[in-house]
Amino acid sequence: MDEPGIVIIGSGFAGIGMAIKLKAAGYHDFVILEKAADLGGTWRDNTYPGCACDVPSPLYSYSFDLNPGWSRLFSPQEEIWDYMRACGEKYGITPHIRYGKRVVSLEYDDVDRRWAVTTDDGETLRPNAVVSGIGALHIPSFPEISGREAFAGPAFHSAEWDHSVDLTGKRVAVIGTGASAIQFVPRIADRAARLTVFQRTPPWIHPKPDVAFSPRTRRLMELPGAARTVRTALYWLLETRALGFTVDPKLMKAHEKLALKHLESQIPDPELRRRLTPDYTIGCKRTLLSSDYYPALTRPNVALVTDGITEIREHSIVDAAGVEHEVDVIIYGTGFKVTEALQRQRIVGRDGLKIQDAWQDGIETYYGISTAGFPNLFFLLGPNTGLGHNSVVFMIESQVRYVMDCLRLLSKTQARAIDVKPGRQREFNRRLRERLDPLVWNAGGCTSWYLDEHGVNRTIWPGFTFEYWARTRKMKPGAYELIY
Repeated sequence: MDEPGIVIIGSGFAGIGMAIKLKAAGYHDFVILEKAADLGGTWRDNTYPGCACDVPSPLYSYSFDLNPGWSRLFSPQEEIWDYMRACGEKYGITPHIRYGKRVVSLEYDDVDRRWAVTTDDGETLRPNAVVSGIGALHIPSFPEISGREAFAGPAFHSAEWDHSVDLTGKRVAVIGTGASAIQFVPRIADRAARLTVFQRTPPWIHPKPDVAFSPRTRRLMELPGAARTVRTALYWLLETRALGFTVDPKLMKAHEKLALKHLESQIPDPELRRRLTPDYTIGCKRTLLSSDYYPALTRPNVALVTDGITEIREHSIVDAAGVEHEVDVIIYGTGFKVTEALQRQRIVGRDGLKIQDAWQDGIETYYGISTAGFPNLFFLLGPNTGLGHNSVVFMIESQVRYVMDCLRLLSKTQARAIDVKPGRQREFNRRLRERLDPLVWNAGGCTSWYLDEHGVNRTIWPGFTFEYWARTRKMKPGAYELIY
């Protein structure tokens, strides 16, 4: 077959969104390489009980394809996955996807001005441009605990939920208390004979204002402009949450008050409450939403352990206080390898430059999209474009528009490739660091997956999303070198 002009890696929100806009602009010669057997990314992989979005659904969808039919304000995983598959069909994207194709290497050819994209089955494609939509939340992270391999019972990560394991009447241990754990713990607490939750750091939790949409509400949402109005209102409401993130951590006081009030109203026992009260500024880690997590911890069959874990044995977990907890099943709610996901890839750019060498002092890009020395390689949801306060789908759409701008510039100038100028990239990162370092993620007194091994925030965008939108609305040709 002919070589595709563009290769998109991944078929989550980013990859599908990119493909839809390429098609709309008349680019049909692209393929999407997907490692799994179906599209959907995070929303295909995470099937744990209670999996749902923590951003309101009217916002957690494409702006050009609003779905008036969401069943609730915060949709469950199946609905989001259905929505993504429907978009793939509706816009004719599915025929472009090649499943079971895990990309193992990207190598730039200086003579040919093309990329060699190699998949694990040995096939190599040679496109002009590559768009990486691999996402940040797909490589499960397991804690380094001695004896982890020795455990004799079923043990799995929440993102690889083993539905063949019946938890009814079992002694279950949950390690980790992040965004996934607070969703599945309430769902399994009534099934397990005994549930032991091992917490390293308590999360800040706000009540989840989730409501089911009645058939009447859904009919109203179908009126012209209604879904758009709701989306816009929610967008600005969530944007105000960024004030404490982007302006001054002191503005987080109101959020902290709300969380403490929520904790107090749901946990009457002062000792348990003390162990669930965070000692860092709210927002330093992801603020979670749940109205049923705290009540689950007050059940007679549920115990919260805040002493660290020293060892896992064949049928038990030993904590730092020396207590041995006998368990039948271990579930890891321990998150993902976020910064490593980018750094572990085999990407070789101009003059044989490996991405690990380009990033030896930490990941650096220009607006999270381009990185110097790697022409025509574009990242979606790249470094420092994640959010703690609004919908990443909004960010993806801004980036897709920017990549389309870059591709149009190539068509217009007949250049073979564009590469961001190192000086522009350095300047962008200098300003980024200046803004990020005094903010809550670094100054809030916690360690989180937002920070890399040097303690630098490589994950979060430090400002409002409308500011990112405005800055990426038009790509600046002056920031790039054109390669003919």
